[in-house]
This record gives sequence, structure tokens and C-alpha cells, in this order.
Amino acid sequence: MTRHFLKDDDISQAEQQEILQLALELKKAPYLVKTFAGPKTVAVIFDKTSTRTRVSFAVGISDLGGYPLIIESQGSQLGVKESIADTAKVLERQVAQIVWRTYAQAGLEEMAQNSKVPVINALSDEYHPCQLLADLLTIQEHKGTLAGLKLAYIGDGNNMASSYLLAGVTAGMHVSIATPVGYSPAESVVARATHIAKTTGGSVSVTNSPKEAVTGVDVVATDTWVSMGQEDEKQKRLNDFSGFTLDSELLQKAKSDAIVLHCLPAYRGYEISADVLDGPQSVIWDEAENRLHVQKALMVWLAERAK
Repeated sequence: MTRHFLKDDDISQAEQQEILQLALELKKAPYLVKTFAGPKTVAVIFDKTSTRTRVSFAVGISDLGGYPLIIESQGSQLGVKESIADTAKVLERQVAQIVWRTYAQAGLEEMAQNSKVPVINALSDEYHPCQLLADLLTIQEHKGTLAGLKLAYIGDGNNMASSYLLAGVTAGMHVSIATPVGYSPAESVVARATHIAKTTGGSVSVTNSPKEAVTGVDVVATDTWVSMGQEDEKQKRLNDFSGFTLDSELLQKAKSDAIVLHCLPAYRGYEISADVLDGPQSVIWDEAENRLHVQKALMVWLAERAK
């Protein structure tokens, strides 16, 4: 049966580790595996602008011997003159996999339901699972393990918060989320993460205190306060997020060897201070590079299960 990767808990703890281990192997030997030799084509669809996602998938597909067919939604019939379901039925006959960076999670689910080839969520308004694979790989590289580590996420209870909850507890981590009042992560996601944590040894906590969340943790992560499509809310959000900047004073609450993550783009002086982003505890550039390696591993892993 075709496997898809639409949200972080679509894979088990063991499967997550399989993908991360494969990513480490491909990082050491980038051209070892030629899953898409032919070249086979992978459709990479963008409803939103992108830098890291576009580059990492295009390079990764090429490294695997394939051809990345970049499709801008504005130049296609997807969701306009042609339904998502019909688009999926057309694409599945011509491409090896479908990667989609979009808005509604429901669109990805409809695409997957109508596709016999793997569909990958390259970002939606609800989840960013490929980013979390990169984050987990980065943590594992720097800390040597995942299970049992403490991770704090400071910021908006958005798609990144949801993915940190689900991917983090799947890995057996203790995940703390700190958001301003009114910006908490979805209750359904917190409930799912709590349920998963009971089987993996992880845990979940949600608070409105950044200091409480960061105290004694191994990893501190943050994200922009104003995501795409929220520009008209910028001033309100800047006011609401006052006190949530990840600066050196807040970072001192974490363990002395804690590492710092940010999925980028970053806005120095807002969600993160320049001295932290560019400081010795930041592994943000490793994290950005690791998008390439984990996405290659994910595509290989999905292809092997689609045979």
C-alpha cells in the first residue's frame, strides 16, 4: 500500500529513526542511491513562495537521479479549473512522487486519497513535517540521541508548534510549548501528542511562560511571529509576543550546552536576537542544510514502500 507523509505522526518512532539513519548515510555519500534513475520525475508544487524547500527538494531529487518538475500553482489548473482529485489522477500516471507546499491540510489529504504515488507535505498551514525531520536529525547529530531530551518551542502555536509536538514525542522527547495567551497550539494536536507520548516515553506541556518552558532544556526552538498571509496582523502580533524573544537572557535558563533551532527565515530582534542566532549555541545553518538530507531519505523510504 502506498505510504504518504502528510503529518509528523504518519510514521512510528521506529520508522522515524529509519529515515533519520538513512539521512545520515546519504549525508556521507550523497550520490550513493539513485532511486529516481531514469530519470524519473517528481512533481514539486508550490502554492507559497519558498527558498529552502524549493532548493532542497530540487537538489535532492537530482542527487537521487531524478528530474524535479517545479510547478507554480498560479500557472496550473490545480484547484481552479481542475479538482485536486483529478489532478492527482493525472499526475500519478506520469510522476514518481508528488511534493506540495500549500495552505490547507485538507488539500494534501485529498491529493493523497486519489494518488497511487507517495504524496509529501512540504508545508501546510497545519504542519511542517519535513522541517521537523531536519530538526531531529540536527539534534541527533549534536546530542547523540533524541529519546529523553527536553525541547522547548517559544512562539506562535502554529504549524511549527504542532509539528514539534507530534514529531518530538514520537521521538520520545519531552516537549514544552510556550505561547502568548490566545496563540496556543490546537487542542486536538496537544491531545494526539499526549497520547503518543504515553507509548514513547515522551511528555507534553503547554504554558504561557517562556522562562518556564526553557528552564533546564537541551534544545530551544523558535519561529517567526508573522507567517505568510498574516502581514496585516503584524503590529498586533508584535505587541502580543512582547517578552517572547529568544535572547541571551532567556537562553541562560536552558542547559549550558543547549542548542538553538529556527526553521528560517529569521527576523533578528523579533523572535530571536542576533547574538543568539549567530552565536555559538546556534545550529541553525546545520538545520537548514539537513532539509536536503532528510528529504532525500524520506523520498527513498517512501519509494521503497511503494514497490
